Amino acid sequence: MGHKEHKAHSPAVVSCAVVTVSDTRTHETDASGALIRKLLAEQGHRIVSSHLVKDEPAEVRKLLDAVLKNPDVQVVILSGGTGISKRDGTYEAVTRMLEKTLDGFGELFRYLSYQEIGSAAMMSRAVAGTYRGGIVISIPGSEAAVRLAMEKLILPELGHLVHEVNR
Repeated sequence: MGHKEHKAHSPAVVSCAVVTVSDTRTHETDASGALIRKLLAEQGHRIVSSHLVKDEPAEVRKLLDAVLKNPDVQVVILSGGTGISKRDGTYEAVTRMLEKTLDGFGELFRYLSYQEIGSAAMMSRAVAGTYRGGIVISIPGSEAAVRLAMEKLILPELGHLVHEVNR
């Protein structure tokens, strides 16, 4: 069965958790998390929960573990903390938990980002993979990066990702 057939058998509605990783944002100023929720809802996906966590790797891991203990959550989308500054620890937190990585996600995100912002795209440490039978996707926290990742990569493959991880 090819990718078109797999997509045809994939769920149209996916249950997601949205996590914003930030030391500075609040629920009121979390434009990127709001954008993720909006784009998911526009495509008919279900938002099971939404969280804001400080960029502390131990806190991110604890929250990710708790979120994926909920059997209703199929996908977790994290935004923020993927850069290379001293406070950016999301990549380390997430990659230590992944059971399988989807290397192509980060590669494609950086390629698409390069087309928009040039060589600065190399500083993104966007990553995706599987954990506890779910899909975990970690993207930069800027609204432009969120829109790019969601529209070009995540939304077109969301059901397909869930179908594949459950086979």
